[in-house]
Amino acid sequence: MRRIIISLRLFHEQTVHVRFFLALEMNSNTEGILSNPSQWKRPEDILKMQRLKRKQRALQDRINNHSKSASTHPTQQTSSEADPIVNRFEGNPKRKNPFSRNIDPAPKRQKEGHADELDGGEQTIFNLLNKPATTLIVPNLEVPSAKPAIEPRFLQEHCPVEQSLPVEPEEEAPKTSKLAPIHWSIKSKMRIICRTPIPGTNLKTNQEASGLTSFVRCIDSKESSTGLDISPGARFYQATLYWQHPYLPWFTLFPRNSRNNHTQAPLDESVRGVLAKEWTISFRNLFQLVRARQCPYFYLCANSFTVLFRAAGIGGRVETHALLTPTTRGMRAALKQEEIEFTMPLKKGSPAAQENLNRSSESGIGNSSFSNSSEEQSQTTCNEDTADRSLEANADEDDDDMDGEQWLESLGVDAAEIRKISDNHSKKQQQRECGADYSDQSLVLIEGPECQAFFNFLLNAKSTIAKVGRLAGIPPTLLAPVSFAGATLRTLQTRSSKIQMDGQEYHSTELQGVILPHILPYVTDLLCESKDNYSLTLATVPSTTALCEASQRLISDSDKENDASALAGPVFGKENLSDCGLNMRIVDNMCRATKDSVFDTERLLYSQEAGGFTWS
Repeated sequence: MRRIIISLRLFHEQTVHVRFFLALEMNSNTEGILSNPSQWKRPEDILKMQRLKRKQRALQDRINNHSKSASTHPTQQTSSEADPIVNRFEGNPKRKNPFSRNIDPAPKRQKEGHADELDGGEQTIFNLLNKPATTLIVPNLEVPSAKPAIEPRFLQEHCPVEQSLPVEPEEEAPKTSKLAPIHWSIKSKMRIICRTPIPGTNLKTNQEASGLTSFVRCIDSKESSTGLDISPGARFYQATLYWQHPYLPWFTLFPRNSRNNHTQAPLDESVRGVLAKEWTISFRNLFQLVRARQCPYFYLCANSFTVLFRAAGIGGRVETHALLTPTTRGMRAALKQEEIEFTMPLKKGSPAAQENLNRSSESGIGNSSFSNSSEEQSQTTCNEDTADRSLEANADEDDDDMDGEQWLESLGVDAAEIRKISDNHSKKQQQRECGADYSDQSLVLIEGPECQAFFNFLLNAKSTIAKVGRLAGIPPTLLAPVSFAGATLRTLQTRSSKIQMDGQEYHSTELQGVILPHILPYVTDLLCESKDNYSLTLATVPSTTALCEASQRLISDSDKENDASALAGPVFGKENLSDCGLNMRIVDNMCRATKDSVFDTERLLYSQEAGGFTWS
């Protein structure tokens, strides 16, 4: 309390002295200011003076490196020593507020120093620039080499497996081919893009007539010496034609699941009978053409399945063969009931084992054992020896089942429990057999004499012509590249336009409809004669993708087995199919059995500089 009273008295005495001196100065200054109005100061001038003094102070502190030594300020030191009151106040440190937060004043000081530098003006900048620049010397540090935790010599001596990270395979450059691949799946659209226009539309009368005549008469206008027009327009129109049966303009018969068929009225029974009779004649005539090698291939497109019949020599196969997709357990059971042998090349398992299983019906094994084991054991066998073992095991399995039932009866198991066990076993077996239904793995290959039995099966099967649905009573659609009895000549829809890509103008021609396998090589052969670069984009009908995949698998499996009896050379197929109605260059391409001969391509590129075609 005494200290507080003493400090208050000292403060009061100091304020009295300050007021006295200020009064004296004001009396002396007011007399001069009042007598001379030019000495009056405006508020703006006062602020300028204060700002200038602040800048001078900051500059002085910066030049002296913010050091306040007694040698540089002798006047201030003497004045502070002369005044005991000031010394007393300076000696007493400021009391710390117990309720304040502990804040580091360093950032605040840096901020104030930065503000003073900004107020220093241009002179401060020049002073800072005149200072000698100090360079930082960075020592050269060597990074010690890290030793491996385990020496590789130890790994080689004691570890049997090589310890190495998997190496990512490098992307291979796209391979080029001089011939375009054959696609055995049906396409619905094809777009051609190139720099120069394609004569696909606005044909002249002579061009359209010559193209139509060349296609109907199966004339190769490029090699034959006829009086027909051989211009690119006529040849392009020839590539857009195909044959179809039946043809009902108010129905969309391919693809058969089109939405346009919803609004159509069902057919009468009399009309259905006439259509079925005409279709039988057309189907029989077309199948005879394939067997006689007068037609390279044709498609049968029903509501629930699609069949591709190919002549001997096509795809390197020696005999006439058929590809059926998709299939179900019931359809495969019906084929087995008719004793039609088949294989499933896309199903997981060895095709050789499946072939042995199917052909085993001739060697004394009953049809019941064949139907019960052909699909199950095709998944577990890997070669001919394992297939034979599995057949013997399956023959003994039925006896084991009978012995098992008798053994359970001998143990006193109820007949209801035995029946339940057998039902569960049959359900599991049925699930295994139905696992591939309606998928690409359910594709069926039928070769040789079995094709004739399969032809009779399709003529007499009730499921060939749908009885209910949008296309009830309408027979399956037949599509072929050559004419046959009852066929209708159809053409693809062609549309040309100009498009802009990357600031350049291109010509686009789009073909829409049923694009059969012979159309793509014919168009590419025509375009390669006049175009240096072009691209083709194709859209595949989903229900026919398995046909192309199965053709690739047959070629690859035959290459692995090196079975000369399974594949025929292109020369054999070309000579036997010389009268099939197609260009011999296309026939030669269809008879090839190489890895790049068949591909379900979606984009095809041709470059004369690259030396051929690339696809994806």
